[in-house]
Amino acid sequence: MAHLLLLAAILAEVVGTIAVRFSDGFSKPVPSVVAALGVVGAYFLLSRVLKQGMGVGVAYGIWAALGVSLIAIIGIFLGDGLTWIQGAGVVLVIGGVLALELGAAH
Repeated sequence: MAHLLLLAAILAEVVGTIAVRFSDGFSKPVPSVVAALGVVGAYFLLSRVLKQGMGVGVAYGIWAALGVSLIAIIGIFLGDGLTWIQGAGVVLVIGGVLALELGAAH
């Protein structure tokens, strides 16, 4: 259950971050509200993950790394560039997440 909540926290944070891009400096109401709800929702869900016993280092590490990777990948579809070095970085980040997860005591 903690892993599903963590996935939901990651997705909420990604939605919130993408909404920030469309908020035009928080001047557009709908994307601004979505951004705020996404970020608050992400932290709420992260708190539930921690309450279920997942270590903060593992939970936050996975959350941050996968969030950054997803944002970088989504950014490609929104017109952001991604060099091969940045792409390699995303692969390394995902490898780091796997190492965190596989190394965690269950």
